[in-house]
Amino acid sequence: MLVRSSTLVNYNPNNKKENKGKSNNVWKNISKNYELYIFILPAFLYFIIFHYAPMYGIQIAFKNFIATKGMFGSPWVGLKHFRYFFQSYYFGLLLKNTIGISLYSLAVGFPIPIILALLLNELKSTRFKKLVQNVTYAPHFISTVVMVGMIVAFLSPRSGIINQVIKAFGGEPIYFMSKASMFKNIYVWSGVWQGAGWGSIIYLAALSGIDTQLHEAAIVDGATRFQRITYINIPGIMPTMIILLILNCGSIMNVGFEKVFLMQNSLNMESSDVIATYVYRSGLLNAQYSFSSAVGLFNSVINFTLLILVNKISRSINKTSLW
Repeated sequence: MLVRSSTLVNYNPNNKKENKGKSNNVWKNISKNYELYIFILPAFLYFIIFHYAPMYGIQIAFKNFIATKGMFGSPWVGLKHFRYFFQSYYFGLLLKNTIGISLYSLAVGFPIPIILALLLNELKSTRFKKLVQNVTYAPHFISTVVMVGMIVAFLSPRSGIINQVIKAFGGEPIYFMSKASMFKNIYVWSGVWQGAGWGSIIYLAALSGIDTQLHEAAIVDGATRFQRITYINIPGIMPTMIILLILNCGSIMNVGFEKVFLMQNSLNMESSDVIATYVYRSGLLNAQYSFSSAVGLFNSVINFTLLILVNKISRSINKTSLW
């Protein structure tokens, strides 16, 4: 009786009507703007089919996958593959290389597009500005394979232009690609050259949205160009900078596989072996599907955790966040 009475007390027949009304409003909104929903449908299906649906395969990271038994018939081993990876010799080396390259790329590659955008925004000559933009944007459209081929050609100890200059000044040729100590520098700075111009586009768009009256008022008050950049332009693009920084921190463990793999050789493996290349060797070359899935899942969990933490810190400090 007590259960029945409490249920009757808490029951509100209006809730069903309210929910039904909300459902009707949603469908009315969809039918009213059906063109927009049709427009986003391909992107929606893409993420469902190629990003969310394959996530059921994560379970093989906790199983000893046997192809003849299939995904559901393979025996469950729990955290065995994770423990093996954490206790292996490669764990410390892979983590060090992956985080080291990512932080180096973030420290160098994040501020340079901002500086480039601020400088381009101050150019008065439209023709020269377009020339600089075309020159800096062009490397972005070079494929990774071609980019690595150019790097190898430029740094070749026999015919590379860099070593030719070194020889012209009386020096000895340097085998850049075989030195583990130089791998991170080559990887990061070639990436900056390739992506700085393209990365500055979004900052130029943010700068174009700053009210020109602020600059006019600052000029009247006697502010210099540097002061206007410091106190108007930079604060104006700060929200954009924070959002992009959060996104970059959320992918800090995702070092580009293609470029690292193409630049990698047995002599620079000490500095070039990252989680992505290790997963490739373990999963595709050695057919350790469950183990490589566990390593990849660990990598994704770290990225997701960093994204949540950085977003929370940004929201609490600057009131700017992804959500």
